[in-house]
Amino acid sequence: MATSELATLGGGCFWCLEAVFDQVRGVESVESGYMGGHVDQPTYQQICGGNTGHAEVVQIHFDPEVITFRELLEIFFAIHDPTTLNRQGNDVGTQYRSVIFYNTAEQVATARAVIQELTPTFPSPIVTSITASTRFFQAEPYHQEYFANNGGAPYCQLVVAPKLEKFYKYFSAKRK
Repeated sequence: MATSELATLGGGCFWCLEAVFDQVRGVESVESGYMGGHVDQPTYQQICGGNTGHAEVVQIHFDPEVITFRELLEIFFAIHDPTTLNRQGNDVGTQYRSVIFYNTAEQVATARAVIQELTPTFPSPIVTSITASTRFFQAEPYHQEYFANNGGAPYCQLVVAPKLEKFYKYFSAKRK
C-alpha cells in the first residue's frame, strides 16, 4: 500500500482549489490554509491585508498510486490563471499568487517540467513560483469545505462553480 504524499498549491482563493481537488480521485483530503509568510498563526483578516507574505493555499494529501503530483499540477494549471501576477480575477494581492510549495526535489523537477511544457499553451508567460514549503497554518474552520457548505453564495456561483465545471469538462476521468 502506498504512502500518502503531500502537495501544497496556491492559485487564488483557496475555496476554488479546495472545491476542485475535493473531487479528484486519489485525493484523500484537502485543507485550506496559509503558507509562505512571516507572521506566526496568521488570521484571515491579516492575510487579506496583504502584509503577512502568506499565500492562500490548499494542502492536498493524495495517493500517488491513484493520482500523481504531475496530474495534480495539470489540473491546477487548468483551473486557475498562472499568467497573472498576484491576482486571480477580482482577487488581487500577493495572498492570491500562483505558487507551488514543494516538499521534495522530485516535486521541484516535476513542477519545472510541467511549467516548461505548458508555457507555450498560454498567451502570456507563466508566473507561478516554485518555493520550498514552509509552515502551514490551517485557515479558520468556516473556510474548510466552503463551497460544499455555501455553494449557493454568489461568490461560489460566479467564481468557484465555473472552475469545477472546467475540471468536470477536461478531467472527467479523474473525478471521484
